[in-house]
Amino acid sequence: MSAVLKDNRISVEDYLKGELLSEIKHEYIDGYVYAMAGANINHNRIANNIAGELRQLLKKLPCDVLTADFKVNINHRKFFYPDVVVICNHNNADEYYTEKPILIVEVLSDSTQRKDRTLKRLAYQALPSLQEYVLIEQDFLDVEVSKRSALWDSHHYFLGDEVYFESLDLKLPIAEIYHRVDNEELREFLQQNNPQN
Repeated sequence: MSAVLKDNRISVEDYLKGELLSEIKHEYIDGYVYAMAGANINHNRIANNIAGELRQLLKKLPCDVLTADFKVNINHRKFFYPDVVVICNHNNADEYYTEKPILIVEVLSDSTQRKDRTLKRLAYQALPSLQEYVLIEQDFLDVEVSKRSALWDSHHYFLGDEVYFESLDLKLPIAEIYHRVDNEELREFLQQNNPQN
């Protein structure tokens, strides 16, 4: 769980300057700064898998697939570090954040899922540019995609499915997202489909 770093509110300018110097990443919410906890190997594998696959599929387009060191700015009141963010035709004056993501991915953990499902979901969906918000479970196989075109209604994808990213007109198999991830559901699936192991 994130912890409040300071009791006093700080300005956006002070937050952004501090992030350039800090060895620890912090998120900014209405003047308060919150330290971010590290992520486990499954979390990193999922984020890297989806970023790598999207990067490969988008390499001929003017789009960037950025990972957890790049911030999303919501009205200069909130700054978050999504696990994966896709931006296209990026011409922001700032090289450390965007205000115009088209797709955002968060990998869920016990300590982050409440914020990812509530506060961040509402903040991200308020951005006019955002077309899709993706939540990926790390402890079991479930990819939830909320689309602006469906009035932010969610669709869930499971093992054997292909996730369709409407904003990018791309399909990505669930198996690629969860490649080398070690969780009980995936182990059971592999055991059933490969009984010799």
